[in-house]
Amino acid sequence: MLPYSCYEESAAAIRAKIGDFQPQVLMILGSGLGFLGDEVEDAVVIDYRDIPHFKVSTVSDHKGQLVLGKLQGVEVVVMQGRLHYYEGYTPEEIAYPVRVAKLLGVHTMIVTNAAGAINTAFRVGDLMLIEDHIRVMGESPLRGENLPQFGPRFCDMTTTYDPELRKMAFEKAKAMDLGVQQGVYFYFAGPQFETPAEIRMARAVGGDAAGMSTVYEAITANHCGIRTLGISLMTNMAAGILNQKLSGEEVNEAAERAQESVSALVRACLPELVK
Repeated sequence: MLPYSCYEESAAAIRAKIGDFQPQVLMILGSGLGFLGDEVEDAVVIDYRDIPHFKVSTVSDHKGQLVLGKLQGVEVVVMQGRLHYYEGYTPEEIAYPVRVAKLLGVHTMIVTNAAGAINTAFRVGDLMLIEDHIRVMGESPLRGENLPQFGPRFCDMTTTYDPELRKMAFEKAKAMDLGVQQGVYFYFAGPQFETPAEIRMARAVGGDAAGMSTVYEAITANHCGIRTLGISLMTNMAAGILNQKLSGEEVNEAAERAQESVSALVRACLPELVK
């Protein structure tokens, strides 16, 4: 467990580059969705390598940088590229930037990801607002000594994904005639795609979409009092639903095709997060 002083050092290094700018919303962008960081106005860009104690994203389409500025008039800090368990990082390391964002003043998080549709009523290109998640593998990012400066030893997980924010986002998506669903995100460690048998298991216990991210960040945000809105983009039908193989290229191509709808929903939601 990293000491509280590490988080303070990271936050101080970022503040040295942004002055009195104080972000309100953290945005963590998943595979193929990093383009939203390029839309930030008056941006200050900081490479993860230049922030003490930050780890570096190794996924090819993740830029690995913080972008701080304004989007839709809202002060944001955007993670263009996240960390994953399959890269060899611990859950604590994956969620580290969330706690640093808390020290910078963030009170709300939007987390996006690319996911495979388990629910056969879903379609490729749909957006799913995350109601809850299932994690049956991997340790908790809160394991080890608790840091009371962030939250309690045992935190409640009943509303990890804020119901009011989800309701607001659902209404916005419907008004824009976007394909929107609500459901449960089933976390798999990766990096291999899931087997058809694993997907059948996930469906049987209530999973609607499968992915390899988001959960550790959401747990940590919940622990330190950050409200979370989770958005999954269905980039493919999960293994075994269709008679075809899966590929990372397919995921990125589907995310690219859905850029307009993802951007529209996030932009519509942002001003509502600071009211």
